[in-house]
Amino acid sequence: MTIIIDPQSSGISGNMIIAALVDLGADKNKLKEIMEKSAQIVGKINVNFKKIDKQGIAAMYCHVEMLDKNSHVYYNELVDKINALDLDEDVKKTSINIFKRIAIAESKVHGKTLEEIHFHEVGASDAVADIIGSVWAYYSLNLDKEKIIGLPIAVGGGQVKTSHGILPVPAPAVLEILKDLNFKGGPVLSELATPTGCAIYAEICDEIKEFIPLIKGEKVAYGAGSKDFEHPNILRIIQSSSIGENDKIDVIETNIDHLTGEEIGYLFDVLLEAGASDVSITPIIMKKNRQGSLLKVISQRNKREKLINLIFKETGSLGIRIAPNIHRGLAKREFIKKTFEIKDKEYEVTFKIGYVNGEIISKRPEYEDLKKIAKETGLSLREIEELIK
Repeated sequence: MTIIIDPQSSGISGNMIIAALVDLGADKNKLKEIMEKSAQIVGKINVNFKKIDKQGIAAMYCHVEMLDKNSHVYYNELVDKINALDLDEDVKKTSINIFKRIAIAESKVHGKTLEEIHFHEVGASDAVADIIGSVWAYYSLNLDKEKIIGLPIAVGGGQVKTSHGILPVPAPAVLEILKDLNFKGGPVLSELATPTGCAIYAEICDEIKEFIPLIKGEKVAYGAGSKDFEHPNILRIIQSSSIGENDKIDVIETNIDHLTGEEIGYLFDVLLEAGASDVSITPIIMKKNRQGSLLKVISQRNKREKLINLIFKETGSLGIRIAPNIHRGLAKREFIKKTFEIKDKEYEVTFKIGYVNGEIISKRPEYEDLKKIAKETGLSLREIEELIK
């Protein structure tokens, strides 16, 4: 499946993303509970969802009402508060990554360190709810297992009043967050792209394209913005199956002969966490018969520079080879969930199904689901695999 995030006409904000994901199928009642509870680390809010009309298009609207004004919080303090929440680790980790994007942008704009950064609008309770709510909805729909493509963001124009005074649109923090991504001005004299929305978009998109690729559309969801214009103020998310079953990737390689096994294992983990599509380590014999390892990383183009910089930092390598724009064939993939009763408790397992020419070629359960069941039941991984066959 391919997910298209389309902010071309009216930009993007946190509540627009949440609303569109609810329209796509996320549980709005559970989401309201998650958002209100999470926001309490900064301040109380009230969340409501409703369908509204935006210039003839029915769209979901997420209204976040701030019930107090405790809006200032330092970045490091906010990270600690999010880590203490009773949420899935992936949700917390991704939410913190998004806040880090905003903090880095703010630190560059204001010439401060991350430790000195405290958030105003972005750190308020509604923004905490927007970010954690968007991420929770993203994972609840299993979009982390799908390819997410972003289209260019309309950032608007004119000026916007902020806690730092009147600033041009797009605001400096938005410009920093959207570096190396596609965006355009207009179509109205108003701020259309918020730092929160842009940071969420930058974190979850696997690839940014100028146009919608060749797809077969299956569902369209609409998230409404709060402002009214002569055009529909909506964010559109398109759920589709991909017709063009090929992809372009970069293969990044370097030889390693000075890291311990533990350090190589750590490198493996941090590269995957940074967005590498795959990482492999192969034993090799180098010049002068030295034993070493070949590190090979498969990367989407938009993550290449980040991964290269990480490899330089973690390995101290003096040279990295890049084979760009390699085409790879892709089997069509989809994810289905099945429920199994194990030791008198029901567990949900996600299966990755692979198709070629309409025929199933593989059907594998997700390892993380099996690991979780094994830890909770005390059964071995092999026993869990036998039980769900």
